[in-house]
Amino acid sequence: MTKRYIERILTARVYDVAIESPLEQAKTLSKRIKNNVLMKREDLQPVFSFKLRGAYNKIDQLLRKGKLEGVIAASAGNHAQGLALAAQQRGVKATIVMPKTTPQIKVSAVKSYGAKAVLVGDAYDDAYDYAIKEAEEKQLVFVHPYDDPDVIAGQGTVAMEILRQHPDDIDVIFIPVGGGGLAAGMSVFIKYLRPDIKIVAVEAEESACLAAAMEKNRRVILPQVGIFADGVAVKQIGKETFRLLKQCVDEVITVNTDEMCAAIKDIFDDTRSIMEPAGALAIAGLKKYAEKNALKNKTLVAVNSGANMNFDRLRHVAERSELGENREALLAVTIPEEPGSFHKFCKTLGKRGITEFNYRYSSNAAAHVYAGIQLSDGVAEKELVLDVLKTTGYPVIDLSENEVAKLHVRYMVGGRVKDLADEVVFRFQFPERPGALLQFLTNIGKRWNISMFHYRNHGAGYGRVLVGMQVPKTERKLLAEFLEKTGYPYWDETDNPVYDLFLKG
Repeated sequence: MTKRYIERILTARVYDVAIESPLEQAKTLSKRIKNNVLMKREDLQPVFSFKLRGAYNKIDQLLRKGKLEGVIAASAGNHAQGLALAAQQRGVKATIVMPKTTPQIKVSAVKSYGAKAVLVGDAYDDAYDYAIKEAEEKQLVFVHPYDDPDVIAGQGTVAMEILRQHPDDIDVIFIPVGGGGLAAGMSVFIKYLRPDIKIVAVEAEESACLAAAMEKNRRVILPQVGIFADGVAVKQIGKETFRLLKQCVDEVITVNTDEMCAAIKDIFDDTRSIMEPAGALAIAGLKKYAEKNALKNKTLVAVNSGANMNFDRLRHVAERSELGENREALLAVTIPEEPGSFHKFCKTLGKRGITEFNYRYSSNAAAHVYAGIQLSDGVAEKELVLDVLKTTGYPVIDLSENEVAKLHVRYMVGGRVKDLADEVVFRFQFPERPGALLQFLTNIGKRWNISMFHYRNHGAGYGRVLVGMQVPKTERKLLAEFLEKTGYPYWDETDNPVYDLFLKG
């Protein structure tokens, strides 16, 4: 059976539409993790994903058997675009059934390749059921996104290229897994020709259907899947793909959202290209595996499987990438509610960059600060920071793994408070550099109590801070003179209607 797949892969027709994608070294990442990291750039395909390989090979095989009335598929992502392009290239009518929730950019892409896009239901299962019914009624061939021998063989050509492009030693190849088509095709070919190469399948934690199947030794249906990595959001591994993967994959590992975001940033740093979350899965798994097994001076290959990123996700990716790489720690710290306490707290942290600082007055006793701390030495430095704060007497809680804190609370710190007298609100701007926030607090001084503080480092040239201070009306003129002397551009926001509606005591 394996030999038959090797023949299918070697004779698969994909290059009418696909390119032989480059195998590039990730120089920056290689240097950082002390291994030779090579990336198979499937994001450079005409539809920005490997999926057109399997789709085109399937259509070619169907045409070899005779007349083809048309093809149909259910997909909200890369398979839809791959099949649409493949069908256009061979003059075959294609219908792509997509959930109504599919982003317009993907619907437009499918239409641009001449396929008919039909929007049905709110989820993939609705689209799938409709597509199967249409296939029967209209004598169309349903092209499965992964659980089909011809599709699997087409995806297997990725492995054929890697072994030809890098004939030297390869220690581990990391392959992303959704339904398993890419991993099945690649692993069969690699294990047949180079059984010495270890194959690691990488899944998103929120859709780890292969890991679940391996554990039970049978296919299982996940009760639900997360859709951050929508390209691999599959509830059940394919029947044929699971049969092959059980024989050929050495290990399965999972990665979380933060680790995927960090991998997207790593790939961007080396290529200036932006992967979709599923497209960065393999690099995320590679990094995790290399750290876990203390690998050094090994040759590691990862498949960058796709770059169909929704633009509105970039903000979330940027927020979470530093946490995924352990370059940022989120802490809840309790400090005394008194003038100068912010300044003292920042001095305790030293020259470390502060990425975020959120606080709102709550009582005369203590202040609870939500702080982001920049780390240069990962978890070890975070532990050092925690020790320093605890030794200094600050109660502190590590929020770096707290999803509620990361997703919600960081944006909700604030609100109205009772018994808060004489508050004025100012917006400041200062040059962004290490130690800039500490210098800002030093210049603001200790005379007036800070009742509200919000700062977030956005990677811009200037830091922006919103500050509330308790200043008696008799001292407002003195405050104005003081602020002029600081040299920072500032704006009085005390009469801003947003402050009045949501923050004012």
